[in-house]
Amino acid sequence: MVCRVVRGCRFQFWKRKGSAVTFACVMVLLAALSTLLFVDAIESWAVSMSRTKGVAGVWVGPGPPNRGFVSPPEEYLLMPSPLVCQRAKPYLIVMVTTAPAHWQARQVIRETWGEETEVRGRRVMTLFMVGQSLDPGLSKQLVAEARDHGDVVQGRFLDSYANLTLKTLSLLGWVRRFCREVPFVAKVDDDVLFNAGALLHYLNRNHRTESDLYLGRVHVRVPPKRKPTSRHYLPALSYTPEVFPDYCSGTAYILSRPAARKILQAASTLPLPDPLPPEDVFVGLSALEAGIVPHHCPLFSGGPGVPYSRCCYQAMVSVHHTSPEEMVRFWTEVHSIPPCSWLSMKASLGLCKVRALVGM
Repeated sequence: MVCRVVRGCRFQFWKRKGSAVTFACVMVLLAALSTLLFVDAIESWAVSMSRTKGVAGVWVGPGPPNRGFVSPPEEYLLMPSPLVCQRAKPYLIVMVTTAPAHWQARQVIRETWGEETEVRGRRVMTLFMVGQSLDPGLSKQLVAEARDHGDVVQGRFLDSYANLTLKTLSLLGWVRRFCREVPFVAKVDDDVLFNAGALLHYLNRNHRTESDLYLGRVHVRVPPKRKPTSRHYLPALSYTPEVFPDYCSGTAYILSRPAARKILQAASTLPLPDPLPPEDVFVGLSALEAGIVPHHCPLFSGGPGVPYSRCCYQAMVSVHHTSPEEMVRFWTEVHSIPPCSWLSMKASLGLCKVRALVGM
């Protein structure tokens, strides 16, 4: 009798313990699913909590203000028709920064995402921004390419990594001069898979009205590189604060018309030291000078690479470090039928983000 009671008590104990374990497992699964579905909101919250505060006094180094810079680079060696924007009336113009030798990357973009001219009922235009090459053969090839496609803008500066800042300021100057009425400008690198549909969906939901929008993947509390061997070297003589102001990753970011004009104007008041700061940092410094705050969007890649998943890439606005071969394959698969459901895209996006963080 006593043994029967003991066995009964033991059974009830394990039954209750099993129920508790099951409940705990269910709660963990729900928490994991919620994290995957709302990882974009969690990421945006984390960035907002890490914002850099108290960075004042942009440049303190030598060199006169960059007066007059906005005008001279607007003398372009190659460019589409000056009336290109008046005729097309784009809602979004995508300016792809590229090097003269990167003809394959440009051609793949023309055949994939750059081929889109109307997305979600909005006109989209894609152009390529390059500098000058010291190779006469490349220069001749670029002239022929510009003639054949009519989508190349070439500025009067040597195309090099050190001159990426000049390239961006030059493209903003071109847009200001020839596409004054375009509501949004995207600056995109030529190794980026860009999804205008995802961007316009995001803008329609979050930024319907034009404002001082500076949108991308925001980097916070980034310290300057003080080692002379770094290609991003910036001595304290040029910039003394221990961190840069917040800025959007230069792989891809969006500027509204008012923001682009204000940033370009602010850039003209800042000196251009030698060496130049990284392009995206300089845009962030100009935004700070103009009183514009960068807005973080988790749909832009930056930092860890985003592992490929069709539903994840349908949700992403930009994915960088994409080879021409990958761009063709990814673009074809992302636009295959049927499209992913909202739940599939959210869960896949969350899983991609987690995998990127852990390096899977």
